Amino acid sequence: MAGVRTPSEKWTNRVAIIAVFVALAVMLAPIYWIASTSFKPRNLATTIPPTVIFEPTVSPFVKLFTKRSQLRDQPTPEEYAAAPWWEQMVFDGGEKVVRNGKTGEVKSSGYGDRFKNSLIISIISTVLAVSMGTLTAYGFSRFKVKGEDDWLFFILSTRMLPPVVVAIPMFLMYRVVGLNDTHLGLIILYTAFNLSFAVWIMKGFIDEIPREYEEAALVDGYTRMQAFFKVVLPEALTGMAATAVFCFITAWNEYAFALIMTNRNAQTAPPYIPSQVGSGLPDWTVIASGTLLFLIPVAIFTFLLRNHLLRGMSFGAIRK
Repeated sequence: MAGVRTPSEKWTNRVAIIAVFVALAVMLAPIYWIASTSFKPRNLATTIPPTVIFEPTVSPFVKLFTKRSQLRDQPTPEEYAAAPWWEQMVFDGGEKVVRNGKTGEVKSSGYGDRFKNSLIISIISTVLAVSMGTLTAYGFSRFKVKGEDDWLFFILSTRMLPPVVVAIPMFLMYRVVGLNDTHLGLIILYTAFNLSFAVWIMKGFIDEIPREYEEAALVDGYTRMQAFFKVVLPEALTGMAATAVFCFITAWNEYAFALIMTNRNAQTAPPYIPSQVGSGLPDWTVIASGTLLFLIPVAIFTFLLRNHLLRGMSFGAIRK
């Protein structure tokens, strides 16, 4: 009878459902571990067996944004009572907040500046890579270019070497032209690194847009540039959104260039987070809190473009 599943089909579906839940648990386990560690007291971060039930605290986030030093002398009851609640958390961890000797202001750890640098560099490099990649892909898709295959292979070959291989030569060149530890230097690097990916992905999307749309626009009196912006670009927005997600994630997570090419002014969050080892033994709660905050922009960006991402990755999958 149609619609009635056999016992073997039922077992197959059950096994498939179990496999999906197992895969989901494996993928979400690291995120849960980071999130739980970021709210743990420091003494519970490395317990064996792991502590699952605990009283959450925001002290790791307080430590993440403040500069601290080892507490040698315990504060008096009056000093402890007069301190703000967040500074009391630092005291409870055996550390003290470092203040400016003249103004008395709390010194920042620098994580906020690094986080801001990551946003600036990733957003600008993504916009540049997707914009230039779309224009380049349009040229390869719509015009006959001599040696097109060779040029496309050359563009792709820039991604064949890992960043760490070219980081030292780039560091030496940047030192000569004064681009070390600058936002512009990293923006250029990330744009060049993502450009080949953007060109290849966008060429596939633009190839799927019928040429007849542009030809009709040209017949109506549009220039080639007007036809591109008013006809091709709206059709390619889905592909651009999908490409932007991958370019942003690549720039946001990049570690090698940021570690070697920057020191303080333009340093991004990835090389800075592991450096927050605390005083004495590594403070894994601070590292986990910085990592958790670092995950949020990518998650939000991907969530906002989720519909475009799904449609973009399936666009052009079925060819005649």
